[in-house]
Amino acid sequence: MSAAHRWLEPENWPKVPMPREALEARIERVLTLTNIAFLGTLGKNGPIVSPLEFYADGLDVYVFPQPNSPKLKAMQRDPRICLAVANPMAGWACSMGCQLFGNAELLDPGTPDWKRGMEIFKWVASSFEIGRVSAEPPQGQLMRLRPARIVYTEHFLRREGYGPRQVWLRNP
Repeated sequence: MSAAHRWLEPENWPKVPMPREALEARIERVLTLTNIAFLGTLGKNGPIVSPLEFYADGLDVYVFPQPNSPKLKAMQRDPRICLAVANPMAGWACSMGCQLFGNAELLDPGTPDWKRGMEIFKWVASSFEIGRVSAEPPQGQLMRLRPARIVYTEHFLRREGYGPRQVWLRNP
């Protein structure tokens, strides 16, 4: 039994879905609290999970994969990916995160979608951090994930009467 958080008790495991707008707002919040995620791809020899930098535009996520990296080659072979975002907090009471599932879209430099993505992706800060200061964005492919499905987890939702795992579908 949790002395501090009785709503965490096993018998309090509601299955009630959140209203779509409220769920989308929670997901967007998670995607703005951090810019580090774990990208799961399918490599030649099995799964690859890579920590990386990302930036979100609503529920769409942009990643700038390093050219010729195993994760880029994996996405070129098989675009099915999972991106996991979690906020580093301590304990069940404050755990919060989401898993985004869908197909990686590799955007070629100079295209309108790439230009929009580079407006979202904070390439200036990244370039400065690695010592490659430039007035122009790097010219590699940019990955966009428009998730088909998102699994959102937040145990605090139990206190509000909602299930701790919520599923968002692009096309419900």
